[in-house]
Amino acid sequence: MIILVDQITESPKKVRFAESMEELNRVTELARDYRFPDSVDVDLIFYRSGSEIVFEGRFGGRLQGNCGRCLKSYFFALEKRFSFVLTPEPFSGRSKELNRDELGLSFYSGQEINLFPFIQEQVLLALPTRPLCEEGCRGLCAGCGADLNREPCRCAALPGDPRMALFRNLKINA
Repeated sequence: MIILVDQITESPKKVRFAESMEELNRVTELARDYRFPDSVDVDLIFYRSGSEIVFEGRFGGRLQGNCGRCLKSYFFALEKRFSFVLTPEPFSGRSKELNRDELGLSFYSGQEINLFPFIQEQVLLALPTRPLCEEGCRGLCAGCGADLNREPCRCAALPGDPRMALFRNLKINA
């Protein structure tokens, strides 16, 4: 969605739109941890506060993940509230080097603001660090490849370290 800077006033405006996630799927195609829906629903309130523009809202959608332990594909709902502030780009009459106070800021320039990169950033920040189909997922056996959530390991029991045999037979009287 593109918003014209001249139309942003001090009184809050509400908009609802669906932001396409096609580009995000292309960007994350190599990772293959997540597959995004065609679009996410975004509710947004924006207003001007001096020269800064404030955005507050929420987004939601149903994503597909590939579990990092068992590799199973699963679906989950992702909803998040967010807020960010854009300040006018400070590079107008000086070099393009940011000072220390400007490092954590987001900027806008020109007469329109494309919200896609900011919504995309918020979606990526809301993702779990590691996709898990469920918190207690036991994953795959490294030896035989069995899905430990569905079946027991088929690996032969490994004999213990022979150097520890003495300790296995040791009895301690308390």
